[in-house]
Amino acid sequence: MRKRIIAGNWKMNKTLDEAIDLARAIKDKAADVQNVDMILCPPFTNLSSVVDVVKGTSIGVGAQNLHWEAKGAFTGEISADMLRSVGCQYVIIGHSERRQYFGETDETVNKRIKAALAAGLVPIVCVGETLEEREADKTQEVVETQITGAYRDISSNDAENMVVAYEPVWAIGTGKVATPQQAQEVHAYIRSLLKTVYSEKVAETVRIQYGGSMKPGNAAELLANPDVDGGLIGGASLDADSFLGIINA
Repeated sequence: MRKRIIAGNWKMNKTLDEAIDLARAIKDKAADVQNVDMILCPPFTNLSSVVDVVKGTSIGVGAQNLHWEAKGAFTGEISADMLRSVGCQYVIIGHSERRQYFGETDETVNKRIKAALAAGLVPIVCVGETLEEREADKTQEVVETQITGAYRDISSNDAENMVVAYEPVWAIGTGKVATPQQAQEVHAYIRSLLKTVYSEKVAETVRIQYGGSMKPGNAAELLANPDVDGGLIGGASLDADSFLGIINA
């Protein structure tokens, strides 16, 4: 039985004081939650403080991106070792907004994954299609290309420890949500790809999150699907009650 995993991607939101307040509110209300892995992913500037707030709890902390090089003249970038040094355990890689606005490609996603794994970070790897690609019936083609590119030269042992987030781009920040059936179909397809690339053991071990306007009101229905193991939550993670509503679902 795969343990549920709910990660809050705060994106470019929350000042330091606001981040501390939100992390404290979530910690205070989720102290007794044991059956779900909870991950908070604040902006870089808030990582260290959020780590301090949740220290001693089961709540994990993740970053929203990293660079594949360990150090060097890469102004504005953050390395995997830097993330580890402040207490990060997870890192989101290949989010659709990184692909759309900052030129992220399947090749750079793969390089970032390898850097994360080498540093002992758990990658949360994002894949998903645009509205145009879905309407052109290219969802599986797009997802296969992204999964194949992300997992290139990744060992089966490392693959088991990664998390996949299926995020239909057309459902991110739009209020639109994939139906439970649509989500299940793509999650099942991702699992079948992992079985083909690796083995049934890897496919059945990897946790696959849904990302795309998941809220307390629709979380239970989405999470009832056999291949939906959690959520990568955007807007709904910026409020403690909303985020905990999804956890409780």
